[in-house]
Amino acid sequence: MAELKRALGFWTILSLAIGSIMGTGLFFGTAIGSSYSGNASILAWVILSFIALYISFYFAELVSMYPKAGGVYEFSKHSYNRFGSFLMGWLAWIVGNLTTALLVVAAIDYLIPDPTQIWLKIVISILFIVLLNLVAYFGIEASAFLLVIFAVISVGVLLSIIFPGIFQLNFSNYSPFFAFGASSIFITIFFIAESFFGWESATYLSEETREPEKVIPKAIILGTIIVGVLGILVTTISFGIIPWSTLSLSNAPLSIVSENLLGNLGMRIVNVGIFVALIGSAAGGIITMPRLILALARDKLFISQLSSIHGKYKTPHKAIIFQTIVSLIIFAMAFGRYRPLLSLLLPLGLLMYFFIILAVPILRNRQPNMKRNFKVPFVKLGTFVLLLLILGILASWIFPDFNSLNSNALNTLKLGFSLILVGIPIYLLLEIYYNPDTIIKINDTLAYFTLLLERFILPKSVRKEVLALLGDVKGKKVLEFGCSVGTLTLNLAESVKPNGKVYATDLSEKELVITKKRITKRGHLHVVVIHDEHQVNRVHPSIPHVNAVVSIGMMGYMQDVKKILKEMRELLPYGGKIVFVDYADFFKMIPNVAWLSNDRVIEKIFREAGFSVFVQRKKGLFWNYVYVYGIKFHENIPYV
Repeated sequence: MAELKRALGFWTILSLAIGSIMGTGLFFGTAIGSSYSGNASILAWVILSFIALYISFYFAELVSMYPKAGGVYEFSKHSYNRFGSFLMGWLAWIVGNLTTALLVVAAIDYLIPDPTQIWLKIVISILFIVLLNLVAYFGIEASAFLLVIFAVISVGVLLSIIFPGIFQLNFSNYSPFFAFGASSIFITIFFIAESFFGWESATYLSEETREPEKVIPKAIILGTIIVGVLGILVTTISFGIIPWSTLSLSNAPLSIVSENLLGNLGMRIVNVGIFVALIGSAAGGIITMPRLILALARDKLFISQLSSIHGKYKTPHKAIIFQTIVSLIIFAMAFGRYRPLLSLLLPLGLLMYFFIILAVPILRNRQPNMKRNFKVPFVKLGTFVLLLLILGILASWIFPDFNSLNSNALNTLKLGFSLILVGIPIYLLLEIYYNPDTIIKINDTLAYFTLLLERFILPKSVRKEVLALLGDVKGKKVLEFGCSVGTLTLNLAESVKPNGKVYATDLSEKELVITKKRITKRGHLHVVVIHDEHQVNRVHPSIPHVNAVVSIGMMGYMQDVKKILKEMRELLPYGGKIVFVDYADFFKMIPNVAWLSNDRVIEKIFREAGFSVFVQRKKGLFWNYVYVYGIKFHENIPYV
């Protein structure tokens, strides 16, 4: 099985860290910050930079402990339970998608300020999203080269404003400093906090980085320092060149500053540079987020097919294709909505960082002896202060005047939480698909409901086909692997009479209670009902040799398919028949279990276990059926 390729070093990860952490705030923050606190937004940048640096220490410690592709999800997996880690992964994915959309929207607005050029903006944005995903698809080396180029351009654009600006400052612009009072600084911090979102992106490339436990912590911390210094200098110089009251009214504040410093041509060049820098920041998310999907899919907390690695390019190609489609959809929904998108992203990002910060003291307690190449200093006090600050920043946004409630903030929070809550039914659906314990609980809960709908779930026509494929089983022994509420068991019991026997196994106790009652009522004493809670990984050891095996709806639940098939083969004589039927394409939209999606893969798995089989798919009303039928063979012969 292909694996991700370790090809990245310190400078590439530093470039990614700079690009990912450097959000839109460095280019729009002077306007947004000054509209809330005037010149005092400089102080907001200083405070936020120190906070961000300390938060980067938390990421540094966590990635030094768990240098895996899942990043945020991987940290949460060891800190919280399975459901909690899924929600963190889901939240990180939402935040990542919103960040990418925000960056693309901001970039295109800087390149083409004219609001009437809608279609031109859309075409250029789609082109860049698809192009960056193509680069990501064809290998990490090309992606690494792009990340370095983008980082150099990003830093260069800001330096082109900082250096000439130092010599043209008008210090009278800085007075008054506290035009809106000191409390306004917290609101400013909230709206420019996105400038430092993105530490998690570097952690997603852990499995493609050489010595990630050492390289990534250094890159994250140094990247944060660089972005913090650049942010403070750009804001300070911008206010020294153009009064904050003028900048607060601009949608492209650095355009005004660069035009003043470098003239009209210089301004145009800087605008193109800012566009490239913002696209570079978006590229960080586009390249890294498929690795988060990969990690979730590996643990069966996302569509399992998305965990595959391309044999040639060593990239999570299916996750990249999926992410491309999602990115385009979200961009279409977010186009032209920079401020609402920013307001939605910020509380969700702060919520994510709240629980990531909390993970460090939790793991210090759970894993005190685990090796850490970097440790957060003053972790107990620091965690308390950071979490309090995050809550305070959120509170200042929701209650800007301490007495009044910001209704827009409340509506945005409702929307944000609704996006998180969408993950709950997805989680439950995935657990039903992949988790044996959940499967048992669901089957037990719905046992009588299954009985009520048995003719719908397993129609008479399907049962007739199964019995026809089995052939004459009169007087023979048949294993029914997964009998549910006994729908087919009753037919099998009649078919093997008078001297045959049916061994009916299932993992649900309540369904077996129903099955026993039904066969007892009909006097079928030749049916042996066996409860096996480990059925997803084995054939029950008490099952003797049989003449045929039939299974309905169990293939998708098998955790160790090859082991189960080999155990079945040992119970059958040569020429012994097997008939498997499973449900596929639920409601024509829910993806199948990975190995059931490809007929050749199914044939190969059964053939390697010693069966010659034929695979056939048939359409149903709400789902389709996969038939796998054949015989145990001496050699690799076709089944007719």
